[in-house]
Amino acid sequence: MDAATKKQLQIKACNVRMGVIEGVFNAKSGHPGGSLSIADVLTYLYFEHINVDPKNPKDENRDRFVLSKGHTAPALYAVLAHKGFFPVSELKNLRKPGSMLQGHPSMKLTPGVDMSTGSLGQGISTAVGMALGGKIDNKDYRVYTVLGDGEIQEGQVWEAAMFASAKGLDNLCAVIDNNNLQIDGSVAEVNSPYPIPEKFRAFGWNVIEIYGHSFDEIDAAFKAASEFKGKPTAITVKTVKGCGVSFMEDQCSWHGTAPNAEQYEQAMAELQAKLAELEA
Repeated sequence: MDAATKKQLQIKACNVRMGVIEGVFNAKSGHPGGSLSIADVLTYLYFEHINVDPKNPKDENRDRFVLSKGHTAPALYAVLAHKGFFPVSELKNLRKPGSMLQGHPSMKLTPGVDMSTGSLGQGISTAVGMALGGKIDNKDYRVYTVLGDGEIQEGQVWEAAMFASAKGLDNLCAVIDNNNLQIDGSVAEVNSPYPIPEKFRAFGWNVIEIYGHSFDEIDAAFKAASEFKGKPTAITVKTVKGCGVSFMEDQCSWHGTAPNAEQYEQAMAELQAKLAELEA
């Protein structure tokens, strides 16, 4: 990836993180920690990799995206807004009655959302169905889904993984956001899913391991996934929960807590300083 492209993605990711903070602050609820940890991957996907068009969000030939860890909707909404699916100003209406941006993604309410999600473990199953449908219809679109590392404690995830491998769904790419924290503590302490890469390999997947805050590594991984044939690909992504906001980083308490006014000001000041640095 060239330096100019990387810089533009870093700028967009910073704006996405500000959108996350704006949304959860105005809602007085939401999930900032996991939204911030996956912000770089989602930014890369929507601004550099997947085939989607805000002017034609239901194009039958578009790539599909399913946010299986649906509680991190603030990150997806911020990306969709900056991509042009709806105004950025709408982010302030997160979780409000009548808003198109509810606490979990809704394919009926939000332009650009391909699947309603929220019940953990179910998103990957729908992504598998989409990928199988693409194979049956001889379509070239690809399907992407993002799961949390706590989410993969759900048995349904492994049923879907087994089926995807059995059907050779090489048009499917699953991203596992491994920030090592869930609502009750570290995933290792709650119900360890480790070792994650070895588990997906055992279920017949091609596996790529990366650091999720490096656009060079993200770029190489998704390009390799697109070229791999015969198996679905799982990209295990080491991330930092709350990445980009100092007092939220690697803190379980920010899984589902909204910042107060003082914390909001500090978070936005940090992100605005980072944005100014990148734009200098």
